[in-house]
Amino acid sequence: MRKNLFAIGLLAAIYSVQAQNILVHIDDAATTYVSENALLYSGGGFQTRGSGIADVHGNVMVEAASTDAFRTITTGGSPKTDGGNFVLRLNDPTNFAASTYGQLYINGILSSNLTGIVSKEFRTVRHGNSNSYFQQIAMPFSGKALTSLSSEMLKTFNTSRYDNPILKHDNTNAVSVHYTNLASTTSDPTGYYMLKSKNNDLDTSTPPVSLPTIAPTLTGSVFTIHGQPYPELSAPLTLQNGGNVSFGTNGTNKNMYNEKYNSYLADSFEGTATPWSGTFGKNFYQFGNPFLTNIDLSRIGYVENGSITDGNNVSNIWGIEYDPGTIVTLSSGSTYSTGFLVQTFHPTGIPVGDIGLIIKPMQTFKMKLRDNSLQTLNFNTLRRFSGSVRAASTDYSVVAAKTNSSGTVKQLGIIGLDANGKEIARTYYVVSSSSITGHQSSIATTVQASAGKNMIGTFEEAINGGYDNNYLNYWLYINEANENNFKGKNVKLVNYYTNNVKFYKFEIKENAEPIANGAHALSSGIGFYYKTPNGNVEQAKQGDVIPVTGSEYDLYYGEPTNIVLAANETATSPKTLVIYDPAIANYFVRFDPNWKKANIEVYDMSGKLVISKKDVDTSRDFVIELDDKIKNSYIVKVVSEKGEIVNTKILK
Repeated sequence: MRKNLFAIGLLAAIYSVQAQNILVHIDDAATTYVSENALLYSGGGFQTRGSGIADVHGNVMVEAASTDAFRTITTGGSPKTDGGNFVLRLNDPTNFAASTYGQLYINGILSSNLTGIVSKEFRTVRHGNSNSYFQQIAMPFSGKALTSLSSEMLKTFNTSRYDNPILKHDNTNAVSVHYTNLASTTSDPTGYYMLKSKNNDLDTSTPPVSLPTIAPTLTGSVFTIHGQPYPELSAPLTLQNGGNVSFGTNGTNKNMYNEKYNSYLADSFEGTATPWSGTFGKNFYQFGNPFLTNIDLSRIGYVENGSITDGNNVSNIWGIEYDPGTIVTLSSGSTYSTGFLVQTFHPTGIPVGDIGLIIKPMQTFKMKLRDNSLQTLNFNTLRRFSGSVRAASTDYSVVAAKTNSSGTVKQLGIIGLDANGKEIARTYYVVSSSSITGHQSSIATTVQASAGKNMIGTFEEAINGGYDNNYLNYWLYINEANENNFKGKNVKLVNYYTNNVKFYKFEIKENAEPIANGAHALSSGIGFYYKTPNGNVEQAKQGDVIPVTGSEYDLYYGEPTNIVLAANETATSPKTLVIYDPAIANYFVRFDPNWKKANIEVYDMSGKLVISKKDVDTSRDFVIELDDKIKNSYIVKVVSEKGEIVNTKILK
C-alpha cells in the first residue's frame, strides 16, 4: 500500500499518475514551493514536466518502490537534462556557513529509474590561498560529465595536473588522481573530489547567473550544480588497506606522478612528534557525502544500546576530520591545512573533541582507523535532515528530531505550577501521522494514559474537535490525535484545581528531544497553539509560562482556521469524574470545576443505599469508601447544587 502524500508549503498542480509509476507530478509552468524547515513527503515516484518546478527550501522525502521513478521530462515526455526543475536552495547565501538549505532523500528507486536532474545551489569557503588551491568537494551526482563543472562554476577546468585539474582521491594508494579526459563521468558516490581553482574562489562577491524565473537574484557567489542524484548505496563500504603504500623515510617516497608523499599528504591524528613513522598516513580514508541530505557520523564507532541504531560499528575508529579548513599551498608546491575540525573517538566509541559530525551535502570528510582490520560503513542509514547530531536513543531515520512531519512524534507538555512556580501537575498532548483521532480501541497501538488523580488533564476529542460526549469519563494524562485529520482542531484541557494550579508552562518535544527554548515551530513548520477562556489564540512556545485564568483551555496542533465555538465545544454533561485510584484501592469523585456543592449516593446492585453524603465540598476529591472485601458492582449518583446529575457504574 502506498503512503499518503503529506506536504508543508505551497503545492501547485500536484496530482497522482500512479499508472506511470509516479505519485507526485508537477506540470508544465507550475511551481511547488517547499518552505524552509518543511517536509514534502511522497510515498511513490516524483516527476516534473516542462518548466514545472519544485522549489525546495526545506526537505523532500521520496519513499518509493523499485518500479517507481524520479524524473524530469519535457512537455513531449522525453528526459529533460538541463536542470532548473528540481532546485535545492541555499536559503541565506550571505551567511552561507550557517544557512539552512533544501535537501532531497530518495529511497527504494532503482538507479535506472532515477533519471531526474536536481539543481543544487552551493557556496562554501575556499580551501586554499588566493594563488592556488584545491576545493574539497563531494559530487553526489551519478553519471555527471566533468566538463559541465566548467560552466557551472564559472571557470575552465583542464587536464593539466598543475593548472586547473579535477582530481579524486584514491584511498588505497594515497594519491589524488587527476582526470585526463574531462568527458569522463562521475561513478563513485562517496568520492572525495578536489577542484583546482587557480585565481578563482568559491566565495567571491561576483554572483554567477542564477535562476531568476524561480526566485529573486541571489547575493554572493551561489553556484548551481546539476545532476542525477544517487539512490541509496547497494552495499556498505569496505574499509581496509587505506594508505597501503610505503611512504619512505620522512615521506620522501614518490607516488605515480613522481610527487613526494610529504608534499601534500597529511595525517591530523598522529605523528606530531614523529611524523611518517608507524601508522602515519596509514588506515586513512577520504570520502564525500554521497547524498543530497546530511549524514550524521556521530555514533558510527560503537553498537548503541537497545533497538535504536545506525547499524554501524567501526570499532577501531580513531577520528574524523570533517571540515578541511584552509588548504595553504606554498611556492614549492607543498600544502598544509589550518582550521580544520577534528573529532576523535574514545576506545568505547564515544566521540570527543569538536563534537558535531553533521556532513552537509557536497561536503567531504577524512577518517582515520587505528589498525587495518576490516570494517564497513553503511552510508544509507546515516542520512538525516537535521542540522544537529542525533541524540542517544533517538530513532535514526532521515526525519529524526527534525524536518519531518510524517515521521516524527510531536508532543506538547503542559506543566501546572503553583503560585510559587513549583510544579504540581502536568499533562501531554501528542500528535503523529500514525496516531488515531478520537476514542482509542487498540491497546497495541495507543499511547494514551489515564490522568488518574492529576489536577489537570485532557478529554477524549470528537472528530471535529471539542469534547466527545460519548466518552466524558476519559480523563487523560497523555492524549493523542492524528496530526493530519486533526490539524487545527481542539483538544479540551481542564484544570480541576484553579485555586492550586496558577500557571501553565509549556514543554515541547519532537521524537523525545526538546526543541529550542522560545521556539514554536516543529520540523513540520507547524506548532502547537492554545486558546484562553477569553477566546485569545496564542502560540505555545518552548519554556513559556502563562497565568491560568480559567478552568478550560483549548489545545491545537496547527493554528485553528476558525475559532468560533463548535456545537460540541461544551460538554452536554457535567465534567464530574469517578476515578479509580490504585494507591488506595478505592474510587474517588473529581468534581466539575463549576460546581460548589454536591450530594453523593452509592447503591449496590440490589438497590440498597450504602453511602449517602450531603453538601460535599467540591473543591477537593471525595473518596468513596467501600469495603474491599465485598466484591460487588455499584451505582454512584452525584448531584450538584443546581440539580445536574452524573450517574456512573463501578466495580469493586
